[in-house]
Amino acid sequence: MSYVITNYTRTKAKQLGVTVQLSTRKGKKIDVFKDDKKIASIGAIGYSDYPTFIKEKGQAFADERRRAYRNRHAKNISVKGSNGYWAGNLLW
Repeated sequence: MSYVITNYTRTKAKQLGVTVQLSTRKGKKIDVFKDDKKIASIGAIGYSDYPTFIKEKGQAFADERRRAYRNRHAKNISVKGSNGYWAGNLLW
């Protein structure tokens, strides 16, 4: 499966002061860079994310999946700079 970085993710990255590229790490969607230094590889290939759910199943379904994801991963998302933080903010 080939992942395409969405405009949603690119916009979020810009707001957070990072850039994103397709991951060079097997099984991951995106590499996150700050000042041209890779800081994280996020998003498992094979799992959907917020913009993908919007496209495939609609806004209401995506919003419910986002809520569930953020509840499940709340501890990781709250640790600024962690892979969970980047995934929660760039993909969800």
